[in-house]
Amino acid sequence: MTFSEGGSFEGGRVGTRRGGGRGAALGGGGIGLAIVAFLIYQFTGVDVSGELASLQGGVQAPGGQEEIGTIGECSVAQANEQRDCRLSATVQALDEYWDQTLPTEGARLTVPDVWAFDAATSTGCGDATSRTGPFYCPADQSIYLDLTFFDLLISEFGTSGGPLAEMYVTAHEYGHHVQNLLGTMDGLDRRDTGPTSDGVRLELQADCYAGMWVGAAATTQDPDRPGVTFLEPPTQAELAQALSAAEAIGDDHIQEQAGGGVNPDLWTHGSSEQRQRWFTVGYEQGTLAACDTFSAEEL
Repeated sequence: MTFSEGGSFEGGRVGTRRGGGRGAALGGGGIGLAIVAFLIYQFTGVDVSGELASLQGGVQAPGGQEEIGTIGECSVAQANEQRDCRLSATVQALDEYWDQTLPTEGARLTVPDVWAFDAATSTGCGDATSRTGPFYCPADQSIYLDLTFFDLLISEFGTSGGPLAEMYVTAHEYGHHVQNLLGTMDGLDRRDTGPTSDGVRLELQADCYAGMWVGAAATTQDPDRPGVTFLEPPTQAELAQALSAAEAIGDDHIQEQAGGGVNPDLWTHGSSEQRQRWFTVGYEQGTLAACDTFSAEEL
């Protein structure tokens, strides 16, 4: 999607962290180790990329003091071309959309912190690296992502990439924050797996929430740019970018890429088809009620 012309996006909304943590660059393992690390993290919440790197001769990133900053003011042209500015503008568009939407459910938005980190960082949910993928941490109500993960999606997970693919991922993680605010996460059995498990329903709902935002972003006005919407209406080609990303991170696709058979009993996020379909439900119907995956008999 393309950010609408007019004005610029203020800085300071998205934080940056560089030079900290104890991350690792996987060496010698290529796609196999990357996906193994990703799978283990998704299924267990444990980041083993550092251990796999040491076994394969990877380079352990040195520890040290993190440099903390923020993404500064960005022009519209920068938001359309640069990943860091696109992330900042996307988060601001999500803030405005959910600030308008949540009161209809009797809830109030408290915005999540968003951190773009370099290689590795520590979070309220433990250590993270770019290999763990973007995620939302309920413990500190923060979204974490290494922007190089989007290159990994293209080179090792087979997505076509593109701006809306990146926005979809960010909107999905923001959707988890919305679930946290609405109390959806309370009492779920996150250890259970399978195509109808609580974990899969939670992830598909976040996909649906991402679709809701994409569907409304072209009509949501930027309060700092009176009369100007955040985004232009998405084209079919742009929507295909988001659907490609949803397909690439489906559990069945990841299992196939890892070289094993597809085992639905181990699914934690849903199949490629499920993730694409629920994104589409949110995009086309645009309501929280339509995204109630926990009441759906079929996912």
